[in-house]
Amino acid sequence: MNRLKDATSPYLLQHAENPVHWWQWSDEAFAEARHRDVPVLLSVGYAACHWCHVMAHESFEDPKTAQLMNENFVNIKVDREERPDVDAVYMEATQAMTGQGGWPMTVFMTPSGEPFYCGTYFPPTPRFGMPSFTQLLLAISAAWRTQRDEIEQLGADVVRQVGQRMPSFAGAQPAGVEELAAAVRVLQSDFDPRSGGFGTAPKFPPSMVLEFLLRHHARTGDAEALEMVRHTCEAMARGGMYDQLGGGFARYSVDATWTVPHFEKMLYDNALLLRVYAHLWRSTGDEFARRVVTETADWILRELRTPEGGFASALDADTDGAEGKFYVWSPGQLREALGDDDGDWASQIYGVTDAGTFEHGSSVLQLGTDPADQARYARIRKALQADRDGRTRPARDDKVVAAWNGLAIAALAEVGELVGRSDYVDAATAAGGLLLAVHLDGLARQSLTRAAGGGASTRLLRTSRLGHAGSSVGLLEDYADVAEGFLTLYSVTGDDSWLTVAGVLLDVVLTEFREDDGEFFDTARNAERLVRRPQDPTDNATPSGRSAAAGALLSYAAYTGSADHQQAAVQALGPTAALAARAPRFIGWGLAVAEALADGPREIAIVGPADDDRTRLLRRTAFLGTAPGAVIAVGDRSQQAAVPLLRDRGQVDGAPAAYVCRGFVCDAPTTDPAALASAVGARTLAV
Repeated sequence: MNRLKDATSPYLLQHAENPVHWWQWSDEAFAEARHRDVPVLLSVGYAACHWCHVMAHESFEDPKTAQLMNENFVNIKVDREERPDVDAVYMEATQAMTGQGGWPMTVFMTPSGEPFYCGTYFPPTPRFGMPSFTQLLLAISAAWRTQRDEIEQLGADVVRQVGQRMPSFAGAQPAGVEELAAAVRVLQSDFDPRSGGFGTAPKFPPSMVLEFLLRHHARTGDAEALEMVRHTCEAMARGGMYDQLGGGFARYSVDATWTVPHFEKMLYDNALLLRVYAHLWRSTGDEFARRVVTETADWILRELRTPEGGFASALDADTDGAEGKFYVWSPGQLREALGDDDGDWASQIYGVTDAGTFEHGSSVLQLGTDPADQARYARIRKALQADRDGRTRPARDDKVVAAWNGLAIAALAEVGELVGRSDYVDAATAAGGLLLAVHLDGLARQSLTRAAGGGASTRLLRTSRLGHAGSSVGLLEDYADVAEGFLTLYSVTGDDSWLTVAGVLLDVVLTEFREDDGEFFDTARNAERLVRRPQDPTDNATPSGRSAAAGALLSYAAYTGSADHQQAAVQALGPTAALAARAPRFIGWGLAVAEALADGPREIAIVGPADDDRTRLLRRTAFLGTAPGAVIAVGDRSQQAAVPLLRDRGQVDGAPAAYVCRGFVCDAPTTDPAALASAVGARTLAV
């Protein structure tokens, strides 16, 4: 019996009609394997994964293959986005055994969960030097019957070896100014001066590294750091990685020039890049960066917002069974949509050729330079959007992931403030409301105060769909990224309840995810026990739980003066010193937070009536500041009790005033926006 029909994950639901007798990850599945005395076959993927769809169609939908699987294994299907802890543990084993990893991930394990054979995609017939999937199934089943002792020993050895691979960072100090400078030098040596980005193909958008470089420039004035950001951001947004018609970035580029993407679009990529482009505009006034900001934010609201107010996880890479079909064009298709003259002009400006840049003579749209005739360009772009809307749209993975929604909330709230778009702030606020109403378990919203119960009784659930929470508990990244989003909502809206809820979530981080020696783990102390407790200090597609926690804890300490949260932030940054010069591309967010620590971070309190134009101008100036990781609190006397940063700070001679502090030690207050701009590194005083 296939047991996926009641899943909340769209990825699992895609497999609910397979003839495979799939189980969800559960104690019952492993009990069934022990009862039948057969190994477990674990298949891990996600809804927007192209090769996951390929293997599903070739093998999991095939009745003969399904029969082999059902007779010889207990088969478990996992959505890696719903259970990243399970994915992380077995991906470590896959990489340790094969030297590589990816999705779909295929793991054979004992009924106690110990992996003994791992791989990724397996074809239906032998090719690429790989056995067919059916050959593998038969070989594993035979080995289980005849070589049980060796298999069980191998599984135990793999678990032991993976557990020994992770170094301890207990007591390690965060990267200081010397290590941060060393990280920049390594990035300079890895930088691609022609196409931007770092390293060679495939190229992933290095959003967290770019944020680190922006903060490093803001603190030190390093012009080369800023130029790496500017060049990379322009190259990505002019290439095929960026949707030139609809906005939004694809997952990665298969080449070094950002020409051909892997076409799925992820919420987390776009949330992280949205903030980077906004900060680039804030630092330089680059109008191209600002255009990318509004187009990307509009795309998030238009394509990913759910009816319940949250943000869906991703858009698929495939349409009608073909990768990228929704996004690519031939010269003939452009002429058909626009007429011959406009079609030929569009081919020229978008780099569409008869040979094509993608498959079957089709091309991904690129925009090497902005056309001189902007009116014609706007008209043609609108016409192509309308024509493309008639195509079959990519499927949407509509589950709401807490961590990624936290990233989107932070990005949209801040961007809305920076570019004057209240609809972005409203969308961020609504998403925060959904997380409170659906994802928080154990305390009602009205009791989310320390006096009413404290953090440890609060449980954050990782996913929801259609307004109903899933069963997967939140990981460290969920608590930290949601806290980051709520802290940004407080900063932008002035509603101190967001600050309170962020504090509740971070209390859970301190009590459930931090050990006595200062080490952080990705799962809580009371979470389900896997063959090893996952703990990854490196930033990958998103900030690691540890880096995300460091950022949220540091900001919360800056708002409240909490020494415990400040100390925990320093502990969470422990890996940054060791990795700064060795692997800065894989600790980008950690280095960005370390830049904030090196700068203070600066604490900006603005005291004055919200409806006073002088308060508004000081507030606007503060948000245009580039000081790394600065926190901003705006309020009057009525809000001082709830926000320690505002306490005992008043107006100056009856005028709204700004206080710039570090460690709650402040410079003399100022009523002058120009003086405040100088203190926070603001480029302009634009209203």
